[in-house]
Amino acid sequence: MLNLKNVRTFIILLAASALLCLAGCRTAPVYNVVDAPVLQSANHPIESPQVKKAILQAGTSLGWHMGPTTPGHITGTLNLRSHKAVVDILYSNKDYSITYKNSYNLRYDGTNIHKNYNGWIQRLDKQIRLALLNIN
Repeated sequence: MLNLKNVRTFIILLAASALLCLAGCRTAPVYNVVDAPVLQSANHPIESPQVKKAILQAGTSLGWHMGPTTPGHITGTLNLRSHKAVVDILYSNKDYSITYKNSYNLRYDGTNIHKNYNGWIQRLDKQIRLALLNIN
């Protein structure tokens, strides 16, 4: 026979399970951009310093702190509310890559991360591609 205490316990356990499931749905595999091409024009070839400038401008326009570290390497950091994402951006005059480096408060578990991170990286990639298209 069911009593009120058992029903309450069941409802609490069911609610806790649902919350855990919803929290788990907010993560996704880390999105990296690997060897995205820098489109060249026969009339106006693009050099590495121009790629660097485009990446720095693109990231800064989206609120990223972009710090050149060595030739062909930029570290990008985004701080939003209580979250922090850090990426490595490797580039040449032929291609660029954006890869996960570190994060804070984004539920990174070695494979998955808060799905908002992937949106930030996709927006950064899109902004870089736009900046590269505008190189004269």
